[in-house]
Amino acid sequence: MAFLVKQILGDKLKDITGGLAEETPEVEKSEAEAKGMTQEEFVQYQQQLAEEKMERDANFVQRKAERATVRTHLRDKYRLPKSVVDETQIGMAGKDVELPEELAKMIAEDEEENQLSFLGQLTNIQNVDIDQLKDKAQTTLEELKQSTEKCDVM
Repeated sequence: MAFLVKQILGDKLKDITGGLAEETPEVEKSEAEAKGMTQEEFVQYQQQLAEEKMERDANFVQRKAERATVRTHLRDKYRLPKSVVDETQIGMAGKDVELPEELAKMIAEDEEENQLSFLGQLTNIQNVDIDQLKDKAQTTLEELKQSTEKCDVM
Protein backbone atom coordinates (compact mmCIF):
# COMPACT_ATOMS: atom_id res chain seq x y z
CA MET A 1 0.00 0.00 0.00
CA ALA A 2 2.86 2.35 0.83
CA PHE A 3 4.27 1.70 -2.60
CA LEU A 4 1.07 2.82 -4.30
CA VAL A 5 0.85 5.97 -2.19
CA LYS A 6 4.48 6.83 -2.91
CA GLN A 7 3.99 6.13 -6.60
CA ILE A 8 0.88 8.29 -6.89
CA LEU A 9 1.90 11.13 -4.59
CA GLY A 10 5.64 10.98 -5.20
CA ASP A 11 5.62 12.54 -8.66
CA LYS A 12 3.18 15.26 -7.59
CA LEU A 13 5.19 16.00 -4.46
CA LYS A 14 8.36 16.39 -6.56
CA ASP A 15 6.58 18.84 -8.80
CA ILE A 16 5.45 20.96 -5.84
CA THR A 17 8.82 21.01 -4.07
CA GLY A 18 10.72 21.47 -7.32
CA GLY A 19 12.75 18.32 -6.78
CA LEU A 20 14.71 19.73 -3.86
CA ALA A 21 14.41 16.60 -1.77
CA GLU A 22 15.82 14.21 -4.33
CA GLU A 23 17.40 11.05 -3.05
CA THR A 24 21.14 10.82 -3.54
CA PRO A 25 22.13 7.72 -5.49
CA GLU A 26 24.46 5.33 -3.73
CA VAL A 27 28.07 5.44 -4.81
CA GLU A 28 28.88 2.49 -7.06
CA LYS A 29 31.34 0.11 -5.50
CA SER A 30 34.29 -1.13 -7.44
CA GLU A 31 34.43 -4.81 -8.31
CA ALA A 32 37.00 -5.44 -5.59
CA GLU A 33 34.88 -3.78 -2.90
CA ALA A 34 31.84 -5.71 -4.07
CA LYS A 35 33.70 -8.95 -3.39
CA GLY A 36 34.96 -7.72 -0.02
CA MET A 37 38.63 -7.36 -0.97
CA THR A 38 41.11 -4.58 -1.24
CA GLN A 39 42.29 -3.53 -4.69
CA GLU A 40 45.66 -5.28 -4.25
CA GLU A 41 43.99 -8.52 -3.13
CA PHE A 42 41.64 -8.32 -6.09
CA VAL A 43 44.50 -7.86 -8.58
CA GLN A 44 46.35 -10.80 -7.04
CA TYR A 45 43.15 -12.88 -7.20
CA GLN A 46 42.67 -12.02 -10.89
CA GLN A 47 46.29 -13.01 -11.67
CA GLN A 48 45.82 -16.32 -9.86
CA LEU A 49 42.65 -17.01 -11.85
CA ALA A 50 44.45 -16.24 -15.12
CA GLU A 51 47.35 -18.57 -14.22
CA GLU A 52 44.98 -21.38 -13.30
CA LYS A 53 43.09 -20.95 -16.57
CA MET A 54 46.33 -21.07 -18.57
CA GLU A 55 47.38 -24.24 -16.74
CA ARG A 56 43.99 -25.89 -17.40
CA ASP A 57 44.19 -24.92 -21.07
CA ALA A 58 47.71 -26.35 -21.37
CA ASN A 59 46.60 -29.63 -19.76
CA PHE A 60 43.61 -29.77 -22.08
CA VAL A 61 45.78 -29.26 -25.18
CA GLN A 62 48.17 -31.95 -23.91
CA ARG A 63 45.31 -34.44 -23.43
CA LYS A 64 43.95 -33.67 -26.89
CA ALA A 65 47.40 -34.27 -28.36
CA GLU A 66 47.70 -37.60 -26.52
CA ARG A 67 44.35 -38.71 -27.91
CA ALA A 68 45.42 -37.63 -31.38
CA THR A 69 48.61 -39.68 -30.96
CA VAL A 70 46.54 -42.74 -30.06
CA ARG A 71 44.33 -42.23 -33.11
CA THR A 72 47.39 -41.76 -35.31
CA HIS A 73 48.92 -44.95 -33.97
CA LEU A 74 45.72 -46.88 -34.65
CA ARG A 75 45.53 -45.45 -38.17
CA ASP A 76 49.11 -46.59 -38.79
CA LYS A 77 48.40 -50.01 -37.33
CA TYR A 78 45.32 -50.62 -39.48
CA ARG A 79 46.69 -48.71 -42.48
CA LEU A 80 43.94 -46.10 -42.52
CA PRO A 81 44.34 -42.66 -44.08
CA LYS A 82 45.98 -40.01 -41.93
CA SER A 83 44.01 -37.13 -40.46
CA VAL A 84 45.15 -33.53 -40.75
CA VAL A 85 43.21 -32.64 -37.59
CA ASP A 86 45.21 -35.11 -35.50
CA GLU A 87 48.50 -33.83 -36.87
CA THR A 88 47.42 -30.26 -36.07
CA GLN A 89 46.49 -31.19 -32.50
CA ILE A 90 49.82 -32.91 -31.99
CA GLY A 91 51.60 -29.84 -33.39
CA MET A 92 49.68 -27.50 -31.07
CA ALA A 93 51.01 -29.33 -28.02
CA GLY A 94 54.45 -27.97 -28.86
CA LYS A 95 56.41 -30.67 -27.08
CA ASP A 96 56.79 -34.37 -27.78
CA VAL A 97 53.58 -36.23 -27.10
CA GLU A 98 53.96 -39.77 -25.91
CA LEU A 99 51.46 -42.56 -25.64
CA PRO A 100 50.10 -43.22 -22.16
CA GLU A 101 52.07 -45.94 -20.36
CA GLU A 102 49.19 -48.42 -20.23
CA LEU A 103 48.54 -48.10 -23.95
CA ALA A 104 52.23 -48.41 -24.77
CA LYS A 105 52.32 -51.71 -22.80
CA MET A 106 49.26 -53.00 -24.67
CA ILE A 107 50.82 -52.10 -28.02
CA ALA A 108 54.07 -53.82 -27.11
CA GLU A 109 52.15 -56.99 -26.19
CA ASP A 110 50.23 -56.89 -29.49
CA GLU A 111 53.45 -56.49 -31.44
CA GLU A 112 55.00 -59.47 -29.67
CA GLU A 113 51.97 -61.62 -30.49
CA ASN A 114 52.05 -60.51 -34.12
CA GLN A 115 55.74 -61.29 -34.45
CA LEU A 116 55.17 -64.82 -33.21
CA SER A 117 52.44 -65.58 -35.76
CA PHE A 118 53.08 -66.53 -39.39
CA LEU A 119 51.07 -63.59 -40.75
CA GLY A 120 52.91 -61.27 -38.43
CA GLN A 121 56.18 -62.46 -39.92
CA LEU A 122 54.86 -61.88 -43.44
CA THR A 123 53.86 -58.30 -42.70
CA ASN A 124 57.31 -57.58 -41.28
CA ILE A 125 59.05 -58.61 -44.50
CA GLN A 126 59.50 -55.48 -46.58
CA ASN A 127 59.71 -56.70 -50.18
CA VAL A 128 56.98 -59.33 -50.26
CA ASP A 129 54.53 -59.28 -53.14
CA ILE A 130 51.38 -60.86 -51.70
CA ASP A 131 49.72 -61.17 -55.12
CA GLN A 132 52.70 -63.14 -56.38
CA LEU A 133 52.50 -65.44 -53.34
CA LYS A 134 48.78 -66.03 -54.01
CA ASP A 135 49.48 -66.86 -57.66
CA LYS A 136 52.22 -69.34 -56.67
CA ALA A 137 49.91 -70.99 -54.13
CA GLN A 138 47.12 -71.35 -56.72
CA THR A 139 49.45 -72.81 -59.36
CA THR A 140 50.81 -75.35 -56.88
CA LEU A 141 47.27 -76.38 -55.95
CA GLU A 142 46.39 -76.82 -59.63
CA GLU A 143 49.53 -78.90 -60.20
CA LEU A 144 48.64 -81.10 -57.23
CA LYS A 145 45.12 -81.61 -58.57
CA GLN A 146 46.45 -82.56 -62.00
CA SER A 147 48.99 -84.96 -60.54
CA THR A 148 46.31 -86.62 -58.40
CA GLU A 149 44.08 -87.07 -61.46
CA LYS A 150 46.89 -88.85 -63.29
CA CYS A 151 47.65 -91.11 -60.33
CA ASP A 152 46.45 -94.71 -60.91
CA VAL A 153 46.24 -95.67 -57.26
CA MET A 154 43.60 -93.12 -56.49
